[in-house]
Amino acid sequence: MKAQENPKTKKSRILTVRILLTLGGITLNAVFSFIMYKLGLPLFLDTIGTVWVAVLSGFLLPAICTAVVSSVICAFFYWPSIYLSFFNAIIAIITVSFARKKYLKRVGPLLLYILILTLISSVSVSFLQYFVEGQNTDFITFRNALALSNELSIPYFLSLFITNLMLYFLEKVFISISNLSLLSFIPKRILTFFEKDIRTHQLVSKTAIQYVTDNQRNIKHPLHKKIVLIFVISSFALVILTGTIALKVYYDNAKEEKTHNAKNCAKIAAELIDPAKLDDYIKYGFDAPGYNETLELFKKVQKTSLDISYLYALKIEENGCRFIFDTDEENAYSPGELVPFDKEFENYLPQLFDGKEIVPVESDSFLGWLLSVYQPVLDQDGKCVCYVGVDVSMDYIAGYMGSFIVKVFLIMGGFFMIVISYAIWAIGNNMSYPISAIAASVDRFSDSGEEQEKLEENVRFIRSLDIKSGDEIQKLYDAICRMTLSQSEQIRDIRRLSESTVTMQDGLIITMADMVESRDSDTGAHVQKTSAYVKIIVEGLKKKGYYPQKITPKFMSDVVRSAPLHDVGKINISDSVLNKPGKLTDEEFAIMKTHTTAGKEILEKAISTVQGENYLKEARNMAAYHHERWDGKGYPEGLHGEVIPLSARIMAVADVFDALASPRVYKPAFPLEKALTILQEGSGTQFDPKCVEVFMDALPEVKMVLKKYNGGSFEIQK
Repeated sequence: MKAQENPKTKKSRILTVRILLTLGGITLNAVFSFIMYKLGLPLFLDTIGTVWVAVLSGFLLPAICTAVVSSVICAFFYWPSIYLSFFNAIIAIITVSFARKKYLKRVGPLLLYILILTLISSVSVSFLQYFVEGQNTDFITFRNALALSNELSIPYFLSLFITNLMLYFLEKVFISISNLSLLSFIPKRILTFFEKDIRTHQLVSKTAIQYVTDNQRNIKHPLHKKIVLIFVISSFALVILTGTIALKVYYDNAKEEKTHNAKNCAKIAAELIDPAKLDDYIKYGFDAPGYNETLELFKKVQKTSLDISYLYALKIEENGCRFIFDTDEENAYSPGELVPFDKEFENYLPQLFDGKEIVPVESDSFLGWLLSVYQPVLDQDGKCVCYVGVDVSMDYIAGYMGSFIVKVFLIMGGFFMIVISYAIWAIGNNMSYPISAIAASVDRFSDSGEEQEKLEENVRFIRSLDIKSGDEIQKLYDAICRMTLSQSEQIRDIRRLSESTVTMQDGLIITMADMVESRDSDTGAHVQKTSAYVKIIVEGLKKKGYYPQKITPKFMSDVVRSAPLHDVGKINISDSVLNKPGKLTDEEFAIMKTHTTAGKEILEKAISTVQGENYLKEARNMAAYHHERWDGKGYPEGLHGEVIPLSARIMAVADVFDALASPRVYKPAFPLEKALTILQEGSGTQFDPKCVEVFMDALPEVKMVLKKYNGGSFEIQK
């Protein structure tokens, strides 16, 4: 017989296989990608290992880890690969989804899978190549895309996308064929091992997972979804906050550096201007002595710093700024040209008019996003005669910040996938599944009622959850296991005590009935026989579906157990009347009839003093009304039809039949056929027809009762 593997050993073995499978997939991706890169081929095949891991494991975490880590490793020899980690993780998720449903072995779903992966790969790679690498003619993909763009006169990005679409379609077809080949060549026992153990095994009990899955519809807001949502939102918020802070720090540093460079250039340019010649520069422009030399020096200063977009000198006047020098070679302002103030400078005009230095000013105009630094030019008296302006372009910073955000998103996206998949797995195994399973199993246990079999079955079920999280949840689970087991045992003890009490109660009833019977010399075994007939009748009614609302298991039990008390009222009848051998007089018969009301009074007193009214209610009904007739001509109250309690109608048939089939001091026993004929004649008049019907249908059982208690006399009567 094969030894049962230890659960801890099995979990360790499966985790080891998953890790080794992931490492194998990463190695496969890296090797293929490196070979393709060195050969200069346009396809990297950096998802083949991801697809194989996803298909074999059918598990998100190993597949996503394979995709993301592979992208990081490939970045060591081809840096842009790291930006594909997010898209490769998406491919892993899609592959796992298709693999779990076994779609990859069917032509239609497989073709859809290839098209989806082709679209994802071509879009992501085209985006990366266009916005990160630009038109790099060293790669065959770019050359083909450029040729296609020129040939068809379409935008370059569209031609790049079409080129990648065709290439990656071939790649995904190759990967799919290799995947099918892998599944064909791997031995069946290994595939079975992956499907039954690696793919389906969880670190919590399968029973727990299955039961939680079946009861998910009853949980409006599952715990694991809440926790994962909180985790994702908080992580995403943290990434945004971190990125925002990084961008702000970068922007402030870049702005400070550009401002410093602009101020240095402005100071150098200010020293080149001769304040005494400003009026001539404005009036005569290029014809003024020394103007052109100074302008050339301005241009040289501008070229010393790549950050500077414009360098100029201007004089502040009431109606605007009058340009003196402008190094812009395309749209330069003429010397002496008056230009209105830009709106960004309106708040600084008082300082400019006073010849004071102002803080750097940012403006966004048709010239772009500029940072302007103004340096006063002072004459020999220290008076500001003009300003040297330096405009630094901030468009590079804006472009870099946009590129930074995209790159961070792509890089972090892949790692985000790993973290989220791990969080879903860890929360499900360590929190959500255990807590949900415990809650569901406790509900199931509480719904067991008092049925011992169900209680014990649910105790076994709770223990089968086998939660081994090693934390507070396991402590809670262990406590619940002990509590449910203890409760089951307590209910078992209570049931035993209850059964003992019922047995004692039934014994007291029989004893009381025997005491009454012992006073009546003609009722040999009357209590036992009527009880047996009552059981036959009530079971017959149940079997035929008569009175379904009334005949419940409890009613049947109460009627059979209460039957011996139907003549308890005879305790009040004197022996002279009870055992008179001849016919009773009218006065004596009137006394005899009082045993019904006396029985009712005795049992009502018992009901009022003893806990168990539901149990004694049917005993009271039978004692009080078993001499009522279906047609309303009975006693003590003249009830008729279904107004008579059902238990009393059942007892009426049983009591009369036993009186007919048994000897009395005033008559011999009637033959069975005669007794049955009289019983049938009374159907619908004296007796409930349905009670007579089921009694007649159960004649074999009736004969067994007669044979048991009448012995040989039954044979003679027959």
